[in-house]
Amino acid sequence: MRRAVRAWLRAGVLDGATLFPTAEGTPQGGGASPLLANIALHGLEEAIRAPFPHGNGTAKPLVVRYADDVVVLHHELAVIEETQRLASAWLAGMGLELKPSKTRIAHTLDAHDGQRGFDFLGFTVRQFPVGKTHSGKRGGRGKPALLGFKTSITPSTDACRRHTGTLGESIRRHKASPQATLILRLNPVIRGWTNDYATVCAKDTFAKLNQATYLQLRRWARFRHPGKSRRWVAWKYWHPERGRWDFAAPDGPRLLLHDSTPIRRHTKVQGARSPYDGDWVYWGTRLGRHPALTGAVAMLLRRQQGTCAWCAQYFRHGDALIEVDHTIPTALGGGDWLANRQLLHGHGHDEKTAGDGSLAARGAQDRSQRIEEPDAGKLARPVLQAGRPGDRSA
Repeated sequence: MRRAVRAWLRAGVLDGATLFPTAEGTPQGGGASPLLANIALHGLEEAIRAPFPHGNGTAKPLVVRYADDVVVLHHELAVIEETQRLASAWLAGMGLELKPSKTRIAHTLDAHDGQRGFDFLGFTVRQFPVGKTHSGKRGGRGKPALLGFKTSITPSTDACRRHTGTLGESIRRHKASPQATLILRLNPVIRGWTNDYATVCAKDTFAKLNQATYLQLRRWARFRHPGKSRRWVAWKYWHPERGRWDFAAPDGPRLLLHDSTPIRRHTKVQGARSPYDGDWVYWGTRLGRHPALTGAVAMLLRRQQGTCAWCAQYFRHGDALIEVDHTIPTALGGGDWLANRQLLHGHGHDEKTAGDGSLAARGAQDRSQRIEEPDAGKLARPVLQAGRPGDRSA
């Protein structure tokens, strides 16, 4: 579909009622390309789903579109074939068509036309038969039903090949560069690519890419020292005397390994939540930041996974009072650094303060009878109240 959309975008620019023909289209990967694709294909999802109303015994197909890449999911082959016909008819009305080389019908579990699974946005989606201890489950009332298979999403072969090619091109361009310069060029590429795939089943892929990168670097090192032995080259660039093989410059940067990036499973955003809905508890816990929160409070929410450190109950949007407390009270010698802070419900903070001995210590330090402001005698004043989000302790 991508080629057809780009051809349509090359037709010209319309300014009012005047059409100005253009000789070239938007560049591949340019900032305007996905925007124009979204404009051109707006309404495609509804056109595919509309002919399948609820209540006729057939579930609506699931349509996922990212710019001009589209995937339609359904468990019946006849429905998939019908959605392909509907998509072709809808595009034909705009002078577009599906690209045959990138359009195919696949099954994620069983072989279809000799293939299993599909690639989408650099990821391969497949399902594998497994036993009951690893099986996915279908939700519902009562005991969930076992599916007998599990879904696996991995970096696609083409994505790995492109990444390896990018690293290889950088290595070839730096044949005469110092080792530190090459490392500083490769590290951002490796870090960015692995972070993109760190939410899926990519650990084995990262290990294979480590090996592929090592072979490219070994070729680079031997090219620089054709008269030296392999042992000499290894000790110069990988330093096995340090206890492990690290491609690192002496007293300089070290090459990042692909598998040094931890796998962090993506947690789906709940329902129709939005970062702009004002639910700072949810977004502060999820992201570790929110415009209505100070950085310290947001970090504490994320560290505590949205729960009170005293009662272990979840904070909820609309809670009247959430307070920052010092784990070791300052009156007993505790510091004011972040590691010594925690978030508590207001009632939990009162209970904790009453039993940790800080009130007695504070009373021994200050026996004056002066009248204090309501919050002046507390170790940590209210930080999150209705109408005062983001307030923090002194």
